Amino acid sequence: MTRSLLAAAAGLAVSVAVSAAPTPKAETVVYVNLKEYANVKLGENLHSDAYPNNNLKALPTGKQKLGDVTFEIGAGILQLGSSQVQGKPTKIEGIKVGKPVKMLHFLHGTGFGTDEGTVIGKYVIRYDDKTTAEVEVVYGRDVVDWWAYPDQKAPTQAKVAWEGENEAAAGFNAKIKLYLMSWENPSPAKGVVSIDFLAPDPEQAAAPFCVAITAETK
Repeated sequence: MTRSLLAAAAGLAVSVAVSAAPTPKAETVVYVNLKEYANVKLGENLHSDAYPNNNLKALPTGKQKLGDVTFEIGAGILQLGSSQVQGKPTKIEGIKVGKPVKMLHFLHGTGFGTDEGTVIGKYVIRYDDKTTAEVEVVYGRDVVDWWAYPDQKAPTQAKVAWEGENEAAAGFNAKIKLYLMSWENPSPAKGVVSIDFLAPDPEQAAAPFCVAITAETK
C-alpha cells in the first residue's frame, strides 16, 4: 500500500472513530436545592430537646439512592411546626425548581402520630402560568411516625426509603425511618416555578418534615 493510501485509510479510521463517539445524555433529574430553606440540621434534635440525640446524624449526605430514587441529601431538613413542635413555621414557601417536571419524589417523615387518613401536610406546586396543584401528605398512606416501633404499621402507599438508628429512639426499642412518596405531574408541559411545603392544621400533633426532593424532567 502506498503512503497516500495509508494516509487516506488512517484519516478514514479517525473520521469513523470521531463520528461513532456517543452523544452525552442530557440530565433527566433535578435535585431540588433545600439548603436555603432548611431550619434543622441533621445533627440537631428534631421536634424538641426532650430526648438527647434525637436526630438524623446517621443519614448519609450527598447523592444517595434511597428507595430506587437518587436524592441529594444536604446538611439540614425542612421541619414544620405543630401542637407538639413549637417555634417552627407552619409553611415554607418558594422552594425553587424552575423547570417542567414529569415526576416529583419526596423523601420525608413526621414526628408524632395522628389518626389514619388525616392530611398532615401539603406540597403546593406552583406553575409558570400562575396555576397550582396540591400534593397531600396523608398519615397512614404517605407517611407514619418516623420512630418505628416493632409493631408499627407501614404506610399503605409510601415506601420505606431509609432506616437507621439514633440514641433517643433506640432507648425505646425503635428504629428511625424516612419514607418515599412519588407524585406524577398531571401538567408535565408546564414549568414548575416553585414548591410550598405547609401544614394545613397547626393544631394537630403530627409535625411533618422534608429531607429531600428529586424532580424527573423527562
